[in-house]
Order: sequence, then structure tokens, then C-alpha cells
Amino acid sequence: MQLFTFGVNHQTAPLSVREQVVFHAENLVQALRDLVGRRPIQEAAIISTCNRTEVYCNTEEPRAAIDWLADYHRMKPQQLDQYLYRYTSNDAVKHAFRVASGLDSMVLGEPQILGQFKQAVRTAESAGTLGLVLNKLFQRTFSVAKSVRSETDIGASTISMASAAVSLAERIYPSISGQNILFVGAGEMIELCAAHFAARHPRNVTFANRTEARAQQLAERFVGRVASLNDLPTQLPLYDIVVSCTASPLPIIGKGVVESALKARKHRPMLMFDLAVPRDIEPEVGTLDDVFMYAVDDLGKIASEGLDVRRKAVAQAEVIIENQVTDFMHWLANRELVPTIRALRDSADRARRHEMERAQRRLAKGEDPQLVLEQLSHALTNKLLHGPTHALHHASPEEREALSATLARLYRLQAPE
Repeated sequence: MQLFTFGVNHQTAPLSVREQVVFHAENLVQALRDLVGRRPIQEAAIISTCNRTEVYCNTEEPRAAIDWLADYHRMKPQQLDQYLYRYTSNDAVKHAFRVASGLDSMVLGEPQILGQFKQAVRTAESAGTLGLVLNKLFQRTFSVAKSVRSETDIGASTISMASAAVSLAERIYPSISGQNILFVGAGEMIELCAAHFAARHPRNVTFANRTEARAQQLAERFVGRVASLNDLPTQLPLYDIVVSCTASPLPIIGKGVVESALKARKHRPMLMFDLAVPRDIEPEVGTLDDVFMYAVDDLGKIASEGLDVRRKAVAQAEVIIENQVTDFMHWLANRELVPTIRALRDSADRARRHEMERAQRRLAKGEDPQLVLEQLSHALTNKLLHGPTHALHHASPEEREALSATLARLYRLQAPE
């Protein structure tokens, strides 16, 4: 078995492809069980965010895992292959460390990915697909990410999707304080965006979510009100800025609804942020004259501006990661030797027990204990050394020198003077 990870992210695949392979939280446990249950995969974990979908597994057949991903999302493998990155062994370990440390994120050094990693591990544990190797990998991953964040400036000058959204809004409107804002959804991203926008004291904020209780919590925190998702068509004309990020598999705001809202607003412009993957707002909305619409990738480009301090920290982070990759691969290599070490010890223990039983029978017959012990030690020595000496005697001329050197190292033999 070997470590293998593959997937798509914001660098390798456009949003239109990423949204086809996203895993929704409510389906993830069953997906993991399906992957491990039907294919030659021993362990698996899946990270699925707006910027990436990655599968981590322990398998001897990487192609089977890739084919599973395509099949699960009703795609042909060749449709997906051109967008995939693939890493095995130490490259897979290095990739995990880099992703969790924020080095592979759309916004360099962003901290949210570490929380998403931890959630992926909890989900794999719930599904029963997290074994010894992946568990060890992810625990080390969390430790490496913590070291990178505490020992470098990778997290300096905090930049996020949320701050990028506020920055864009301030370019379009003279002041956010005069705007009405609608937040659709109530997850972590919406909460972050609400916090950033609330700091600019907008005129009104409203939260619409499938679970009204969660929307109410955010409304109380940010002094806003709650609206029903069913009322979006009638509510939409009231808002200048719309920020949407839900887990809906289909768009919840269509072009027709927005056209009606613009007509009711007498074509006063609307700023719309679609931070969901798959998208919450139909892409065609972006073609409307009075709509400024931005998706995840658009905000990522804006958020990546002015990252000089973080970029200088990348070299330090890479050194930490390289050292930790070497250490983890050493652990993995030693683990692969466990069956051989166990077999060696079992063989020696069988020889010990056999000779002990012989010695005990002779002692029971009244034989001289000194003589019995002497013969026990000789017999045990002969049995333990039979394998190495037999291999040495029967080695070919080409093998003999290397085997002799190996035995000298194993038994710490001194070269004859």
C-alpha cells in the first residue's frame, strides 16, 4: 500500500469543473464508505471546499480511486483527467503539509483550510475510513501547520475573501454605511463576511437561511433581521449588496428573479457575491447590465494582491515542511518493516522455546544442570546463526561481498586485523 492523493483546485480547474465534483457534507460519510467498500482502497479521507476537492487514500491502485471519483459524480474519467493533480508517497505527504499550512490556497496563508482539514478528518473517523497511516499523516499535518503559522509570518497582514468583498464594495459604492445588505446562508463564510461588512456600519443587514434558528443567531449578533428563503423573490429588490454562500446543489437565485428585482429597483445597480461551490446564483445573472457579480475565483484574485510579507515567509515554511516530510517518511518506512521484524522475532522465539523445552526435559531426568545449560546455549546459538551462515555459504560471488558487509553491520563485527 502507498499514500496517494489527487484532486482539483482553483489552479488546475475552473469553477465550472470544481462545482461538478464537490461533496456536500450530508453525503460525505456515505461517499467515503462507498470508496473504501467497493474499491481496493484501505483508507480514505475527502476535503471538499469552494476552492478544492481532494481525496487522500492508502492504496496500491491509484487509478481505481480516480475512476471512482469520476463515476460518483457521473463524469467520464477523461473529462476529469486533464484537471487532476496526483501525488504519491512523499509528494502526497508534502502536498498535505503545504495545503494545511495555507501555501496552496487561493489566498496565501489563509487559516480556514486548517479547520476544513480537521473537519475532513472527523468525517473520515465517523465513516470508519481513517486508518493508522492516514490518521498519523493528518495528526502530523496539523502539527506542521501550527509550526508554520507560529514560526513564520505566513499569516501576517490578514487577507481573506471577506475582506476582498468589502474592498470591492467600497470601490463601487461611495459608502457601505448607506447600503442594505442581504446574506444568504449562515455558514462560516457568511459569518466572516458579515463581520467585515458590519464593521462598516451598513444601513440594514438581513440573513436568509434554510435553518431559521441559525439565521436568527447571526441577526442577533450583527443587529439585523431574518428573512425566509421562500421570500427571496419579493425581498431581493430591497438590497444593494447580496452575499450568498449555501450548500445548495442547485442555484437558488435565478436570472429571472434578479431581472424582476432590477425592474422594481428602477435599475439601481446591485452588487452580488456568489461564494458558493456549486454556485448559488445562475452565471447568466452576471450578463445583466445593472449587476456587478463576483464569484469565488474573482475574489481570490483580489485577495491575493499585496502579499509581499507572506511570500517572504514561504521559503521558511518550505524548509519546515521538507524536514517534516523526511521525518514522516522515515516513520512510514519503519512501519513497513514491522512485518519483517515481527517474523524475525517470532522465528527466534520459536527456537528459544524449543530449546528451553528440551533443556527442561533433560533437567527433569536429573542430568547435570551445568552441562544442560552449556548445551542449551550452543544449540540456541547454532539455530540463530544457521540462517545467516547458510546464506553466506550459498551466496554467489557477486552477492558475497555485499552480504558479508551487511552481516558485519547487523552483528557489529570487527574486521579481522
